[in-house]
Amino acid sequence: MSTGKRLVHYALVYKRILITGLVLLGFAVAADLMGPLIAKKIIDDHIAGASGGAIDFVPIAKLLAVFFGLAIVTAIMRYFQYLLLQQAANRIIQKMRNDLYEQIQRLPIRYFDNLPAGKVVARITNDTEAIRNLYVTVVSQFAVSGMYMIGIFIAMFYLSPKMGAITLFVLPILYIWMKMYRKFASKVNHIIRGKVSDMNAMINESINGMTIIQAFRREKQMDDEFGELNDEHFRYQNKLLKVEAATSHNLVDIIRSLTFVFFIWYFGGASLSGGSILSVGMLYAFVDYITRLFNPITGVVNQFAHLEHSLVAAERVFKLLDRDGEQVSDEKVERYHGNVRFEKVWFAYNDEEYVLKDISFEAKQGETVALVGHTGSGKSSIMNLLFRFYDTSKGNITIDGLNINDMSRQTARDHMGIVLQDPYLFSGTVASNVSLGDSRITREKVQHSLDAVGGDRVLKHLPNGIDEEVVEKGSTLSSGQRQLISFARALAFDPAILILDEATSNIDTETEEIIQHAMNVLKKGRTTFIIAHRLSTIKNADRILVLDRGEIVESGSHDELLVLDGQYAQMYKLQAGTSSQSVID
Repeated sequence: MSTGKRLVHYALVYKRILITGLVLLGFAVAADLMGPLIAKKIIDDHIAGASGGAIDFVPIAKLLAVFFGLAIVTAIMRYFQYLLLQQAANRIIQKMRNDLYEQIQRLPIRYFDNLPAGKVVARITNDTEAIRNLYVTVVSQFAVSGMYMIGIFIAMFYLSPKMGAITLFVLPILYIWMKMYRKFASKVNHIIRGKVSDMNAMINESINGMTIIQAFRREKQMDDEFGELNDEHFRYQNKLLKVEAATSHNLVDIIRSLTFVFFIWYFGGASLSGGSILSVGMLYAFVDYITRLFNPITGVVNQFAHLEHSLVAAERVFKLLDRDGEQVSDEKVERYHGNVRFEKVWFAYNDEEYVLKDISFEAKQGETVALVGHTGSGKSSIMNLLFRFYDTSKGNITIDGLNINDMSRQTARDHMGIVLQDPYLFSGTVASNVSLGDSRITREKVQHSLDAVGGDRVLKHLPNGIDEEVVEKGSTLSSGQRQLISFARALAFDPAILILDEATSNIDTETEEIIQHAMNVLKKGRTTFIIAHRLSTIKNADRILVLDRGEIVESGSHDELLVLDGQYAQMYKLQAGTSSQSVID
């Protein structure tokens, strides 16, 4: 389906409002265009045609009253027509933005790996705002201009069919100009919209990385890079500007002058040849209609640029909407027992560059399984697969014997909780960040979850307690406070499977002790996976899996792996400062 047809499809969702608005517009145009005909009748029948020079003001007054009444009707109709068309336009964009945001929720995590957040934001805000301009301004202007042009042509054909036919020459000129403009502007507008997205992405990245930029004194370099991008955007904007400046008003002026040439040639020639006599009223009416004709023509021509901007933006929006995604499911399953099994699992982020190779292990209900290994060994990839952020390339993952690929992603995650190395907090309060707006999690449960992880000791200095305001990312809180809130969030949802991804790597020793104590109580009955760099935090794990280059090279308890004296033992000795290389006699 073409972009234009899809835009029409969106508009038809609110067709009742649109049709009502267009009907009112039709009445308003008809009432407005009756004015010159009434003026013609007054001039020809009651002024120029008055016998003996006596003018009867009674019929003139009646006609003027009708003229004024039609002006009032036109104003009222145009008022309500404007409200209805604008309301429909706002409704259409409201629906489109909701559809876009829902689509983002359906897209897999893989989609966001290679797309800067700023570009996604540009699709939802900048591009939809350009499409809003299409419905609010362009379509509205086209509808008004189109009806006025049709009405004016009808009136001119009524007055003089031959002159009405002559003035039709403006239509092919407008059509040819629109086709030529679109052919040139489409390519340039695609580049312009792309540059806007690039600038949004760069601004978003700069704000998120401002600490690093300032710490390493890269302000000037970032400013130069943005300036170069902005200059390129400026150059392409100027290309469009030159075309618009040369053709918009200039084109209309040329067509207007040409129309008056035809008008004078036709009626002047007819009068000189004695073929017909042009009345003063007819002359007034024609001049009035021709003058009125070029207001909508100017409106149409001036909207060509906005039309092209909007169509290019619409292509980008529909491209995002057409991405393959999955419907968000509300289906629930009974709480897991928590028996997790990986069976010969292989996984690659790109083609066949496998980051996990033939991974097989089992975690039984209530067990704690720790994953350790050097950076890039595949620890986080295992958890990404369990949470179905990605799907396996080969092999199966089951929970209580059920293949997680046979469930929707939301259903599979329903009884899982996760705490990340860098916890993300949303704007709101401490309480809202724990409950995430879930009505099942009461205020009392929020407080209990925070108390259970020792949050009362770390968050006690907050003036408003759990009602303390949290800014985006929780930047006003310490790393330990953010981590405890994230930890309480996971516990509040009472997961059967708990995943701690480097959950203690960014906190101080005192806070780590609080979490460790809480974990010893709260992990009972839950299957817990811990990804850790601090090996001291996983000594009590039921099983430790040592990964190297995507493969499990060692498996066992802490004591068993130390006796094995393999990779784990070497890593533990290095962290404990007791390796042979670091022993000082």
